[in-house]
Amino acid sequence: MNEQHRQIALDTSPSSEHGSPPGDNPRSTTGHTWKKRVSTACLACKKSKRKCSGTPPCDNCRSFQRTCIFDESLDQRRRVAAKRTADELSYHRDLLNDLFKMVRESDESNALQLLDIIRRNAPPHEIRTYINETLAKLGADNTAPRGTVAKLEDARNLINIDAEGPSFRSKVMDIHYLCDEAPFKAPAQPWTSVTDDADLVSHLVSLYFTWNYPFQGVLDRDVFLKHMRSGDLHSEFCSPYLVNALLSNACYFSEFSEAYVDPGNIASKGCDFLAEAERLKDLQDPQPSLVLLQGTLLMYERYAMSHNDDLGYITLHEAIQIGESLGLVGDKGPRITSNQLSQDMDFSCRSAAWGLFNIDTMIHTGFLRPCLIDHVNMSRIDGNSLQNQSQWTPYPTHRQPCPSYIDLFFDEASNLSTIARDISRSMFGDDSSNRDSEPLQRQSREALYEQLQQWQDLLPPAFSSTELPPHIILLRMRYNALIINLFSCISGEGLAGITSEAPHTPESPPRQTPESKYNPWQVTQLAARDIAALAHLHRQEFGLNRAHHFAMYAINLALFTLLEQESFDVLDRDFLSLASAFSIVASRSALGRNLFHIFRQSTRAKAQGDRIRQAKSIPDELKDLFDEEPTSKGHNRFDEYAEGLEKLNEKQKYHGIGGHGSTNLQDYPGMGLSDMLDRYESLSLGKDSVLIERHRSTRC
Repeated sequence: MNEQHRQIALDTSPSSEHGSPPGDNPRSTTGHTWKKRVSTACLACKKSKRKCSGTPPCDNCRSFQRTCIFDESLDQRRRVAAKRTADELSYHRDLLNDLFKMVRESDESNALQLLDIIRRNAPPHEIRTYINETLAKLGADNTAPRGTVAKLEDARNLINIDAEGPSFRSKVMDIHYLCDEAPFKAPAQPWTSVTDDADLVSHLVSLYFTWNYPFQGVLDRDVFLKHMRSGDLHSEFCSPYLVNALLSNACYFSEFSEAYVDPGNIASKGCDFLAEAERLKDLQDPQPSLVLLQGTLLMYERYAMSHNDDLGYITLHEAIQIGESLGLVGDKGPRITSNQLSQDMDFSCRSAAWGLFNIDTMIHTGFLRPCLIDHVNMSRIDGNSLQNQSQWTPYPTHRQPCPSYIDLFFDEASNLSTIARDISRSMFGDDSSNRDSEPLQRQSREALYEQLQQWQDLLPPAFSSTELPPHIILLRMRYNALIINLFSCISGEGLAGITSEAPHTPESPPRQTPESKYNPWQVTQLAARDIAALAHLHRQEFGLNRAHHFAMYAINLALFTLLEQESFDVLDRDFLSLASAFSIVASRSALGRNLFHIFRQSTRAKAQGDRIRQAKSIPDELKDLFDEEPTSKGHNRFDEYAEGLEKLNEKQKYHGIGGHGSTNLQDYPGMGLSDMLDRYESLSLGKDSVLIERHRSTRC
C-alpha cells in the first residue's frame, strides 16, 4: 500500500471520527508508527540541521543538555503568519488605544511617570504592564463617584464634535479590515443580487448576529446559518427575502463604504438591500410561513429607523397577523406543539414566537399603547441550555470575548415582556376596568412596579456584573425604561410640578392624581440615572457606534425624564453623560438626528445658557449645543438635524412646531416627556391606525 493510500486509510479510521488527531495514534497497516508532522524546529536543531521532535524541550536538546528555544515567528506558513500578523497588529492597536486612554483619564503624576517610561526606551511589555496597573487602580476607585475618570469623560469628552456623522471607511488598506475575520461565514449567492461579495455578506451577517440578534432575536442563529450556507432556495428556514431584509438591517451597524448606496449619506445605508427585499416580498408566496414572518419583522426594524415613511406599525401588525395565522401567538390560528415539528423547526418557531412577543411589548409599551399579543403558544427557550456557555465576541472590535448567557437572556427578556404586556394593557388600554377609578389604578400601578422590582431581584447573579455583553446591558436599560413608562401617565403635579409649554396632542396620556405608596418623581429619576450608568458602561466597554437602536430610545427617555425635574441643572453629571451618549447613537440615523434636535431645543427652552457659558470645564462645542442665545459663530451642524421634521407639519396637530408650512424648524419650543414620545412615535413608526380596527374587531 503506497503512502497516499495509507493516509486515506488513516483518516477514515474509527478513532479519527471521534476527534483524535490522526497523527497521535499509531496504525498497524504496515507495522510502522505514524507521527504527527512537525511544523517548526527549535533554533539548535535548525542550526545543526537535525530532525526536531517539535515540543520544547525537544529530544535532541534533552540528550545534549542544551537550552531549547522555539521561535514561532519563523513559521512562515500563510495561515499561521497571517494570524500572527493580525494578533500583532491587534496587540499594538490596543496598546495605543490604552495609552491614549490613560493619558486622558489618569492624574498628572501618573501621566508624567508614563512619559518617563516611554522616554527611557522601555520595551512595549513594560509600558503595557504600567498601563494595566494604572487603569486597574482607576477602575477600582469607587470612593469618589465624581472622581477623575467621570470628570474627564463628562467635562472634556462629552460630545463627539469631530465629524458630522458616523465614520465610514473603505476596505482598501484599512488596518481593521486587514485584521478582520468575520465570525459567521455566509455566501452571497444565491441569496442576493445586490452583491456577489461573500466577505461583505459575512461581515454584515456577523454584525447582525453580534449587535442586533441577541437583543431582538427573531430566528435561531444556528439553524438559519446552516440553511443559508446550504444554498437551498427551497429551504423552510432561509429565503432571499429574509436574507436581504437581514442584510439591510445589518448595514445600520457597519462602517464599511459598501454598506452605503451613497457613501457618507446615512439615509442611504442598506437601501439597496432594502429595495431588493421589497421587490422579493412582492414576488413571494403570500401564504403565511416562518421565513415570511421573520423577514417581515426584520423589515419592521428597518422601517422603524427611517423617518421617510410610516410603514413601521403597518409592518409590525402584518408580522403579528402572520404569527397568529401560523398559530405561534394568540388564538386565531391552529395551535402547534413541539412534538409535531422537526428540531430545526421547533427551535426556529420558538425564537420567532417569543421574538415577536418581545418586540410587540417593547414597542407598544414604549409608546404608551396597549400591546396586541396576549400569549405565546410555544414553550420558552430553555434558560439552562448549553448555549449559555458560549462566548459573545464584540466583532469587529478585536476586544476579548465574554460569556453570552444567550438562552438565559432570552428567558429573562420573555419574563420582562410578560410584565410589559400587563403594564401596557392595565395602564394604556382603552377598555381598562380601573381607568375611571384612581385608587384602583394606583393599586394596579404599585403592583406592577413591585413585579418589576421582583424581576430585577431574581436576575441571575451574573447579570449584575460590570463585565456584560451589550444585550444584557440593554435588558437592564429596558427594565428602567419600563419604570418610566409605568409612571409616565401620572399628572404633572404628581411628578414634582412638571409642565410642558408644547401643545398637548390627543395621544398625550390622561392626567391623574399623585401616587401615595411610591414617590413617582424619585422612582423615575432613579431609573433615568440607572440608564445613564448603563449607557456609560456600554460606552466604556464596547463604545456606542454599534449600539442597538433601543439604546437611543432608552437614553432619549432618560434625558427627558431628567429635563422634567423641577430642579433641573444643565450641568448635572448624569445629564451631560447621557447627552454625550445620545449625540453618538443619534448621529447614526436620520431619525436619531431629528430626535436629537428636539432634545436640543427642549434643553434650550430651560434657559440655563448662562450656567453653560460660565462653566469653565465645559468645551465650547457643548456651550454652542445647549446655549439658547445666538452666538457669533452662527450656524452649526446640529441645526441641520432638523431636516426631516417637516414631516410633522403635514399633520394639523403639530403646527405648534414652527409655523404652518414652515421649513424653518429651529425655534420651536421645548416639550415634555409625553409630547416627545408622541413625536418619536410619528417619526419612527407612523400613527397606529391599525390598532383601532383590531380592537374594534375583537369587541364584535
